[in-house]
Amino acid sequence: MGRNLQSSERLRPVDLARGHGLSTQAIRNYEEAGILPAAARTPHGYRTYTSLHARALRAFLALVPGHGHRTATSIMRAVNEGAAEEAFRLIDESHVQLLDDRRTLQAVESALRDLAPTTTSGPDAAVSAPRGTFIGPLAEELGIRPATLRAWERAGLVRPRRDPLTGYRVYDDADVRDARLAHQLRRGGYLLERIAPLIAQVRAAGGLEPLEGALCDWHGRLSARGRAMLTGAAELEAYLSHERAADT
Repeated sequence: MGRNLQSSERLRPVDLARGHGLSTQAIRNYEEAGILPAAARTPHGYRTYTSLHARALRAFLALVPGHGHRTATSIMRAVNEGAAEEAFRLIDESHVQLLDDRRTLQAVESALRDLAPTTTSGPDAAVSAPRGTFIGPLAEELGIRPATLRAWERAGLVRPRRDPLTGYRVYDDADVRDARLAHQLRRGGYLLERIAPLIAQVRAAGGLEPLEGALCDWHGRLSARGRAMLTGAAELEAYLSHERAADT
């Protein structure tokens, strides 16, 4: 059954654009990209849109914050091509990615909680002393082989300096901290390529304490994405319902 697009109020590109702070060219671009259904044309060749297009635009703009521009475009294109199952699959993939990001955040927080202070006065003092420690004692403390520490160094997880006289690796407090964090994440099943960016965040923050602010911000961004996905789902459902009504 074809859509009865002429049964609704006719809207110009500028009518759709104004309500969302967009340009008329953006509206035309969205139509060409398949985000909006194809517009009808007047005898003079001008595009005319309907409330169905307005709903499609609202759905797309609501999907972008939670799914990103590219995925939101693919979702809308699939819906407009009658491939709703593909649209739902794309939405499911975004939710899986969000869940994976939440688990990553939880793993980082767990690893940080499990980290012992890098400055101690007990048996670990030799490991965390300001002068640094060598690969053997650090590997023994972590319960790993020295070869593992060397592999972590190649992956950029630790960056020990070399003793100018002996050439031995020397791990300072920051290196010990990074090694402990890497150890916790590896125990959690994370691959080296996923750990490296997290270690880089710790270094950029200047340590673990400043990273707490970044983790709080990370929580906020994940929550915002989750809520945006809910909003996008509601607007997409409204569009699908409007679309079904237009098909009758």
